[in-house]
Amino acid sequence: MDFSSLCKGCRTYRRFKQTPIPEKDLQEIMENVRIVSSAMNGQILRYVLVKNPELVRLIQPYFHFAGALPPELGEPKKGERPVAFIIVYQEGIKNPWADIDTGIAARNITLDAYSRGIGSCIMGHVQFAQIRKFLDIPEIWIPKIAIALGYPDHTSTIVDMPESGDVRYYLDEEKQYYVPKRKLEDILIVR
Repeated sequence: MDFSSLCKGCRTYRRFKQTPIPEKDLQEIMENVRIVSSAMNGQILRYVLVKNPELVRLIQPYFHFAGALPPELGEPKKGERPVAFIIVYQEGIKNPWADIDTGIAARNITLDAYSRGIGSCIMGHVQFAQIRKFLDIPEIWIPKIAIALGYPDHTSTIVDMPESGDVRYYLDEEKQYYVPKRKLEDILIVR
């Protein structure tokens, strides 16, 4: 798959097939994020990979999907939920570049996953204090984001932004996602 196709296909997915992700793929994704670029080579990020089906089930209620949609449309239902989560933390070290490192890591994870046919959803609306109880996470780790993983059970298609400028994504009758994007000439100045 060429990079452009990878970027176009690596969308946010919110409904997943209940097929387990092979251990080899999960380990390679984590190895690849381990070596990703880091500001000042600080390597301040830490990761919790939750793949045990029972743990995934227990923490699932504390993740909130698709804030732009009503819950009955945005939240995955039983039989559609992620099969794994990666929770990204910052070890309690002050670093002005932590959010940049987090973004680099998240994009690396999601692109790597999609190159293997695995869909993802980067999430910030997570009750991190609640999931900490289940995962025995060091107190000095500060939660940044979470990434839901699983094989997609819907499509997510990029469409042109409407004249109104409305950026909200929407679903059709079959619950397939459509994501408006600005045109390149609207976001780029070349000198």
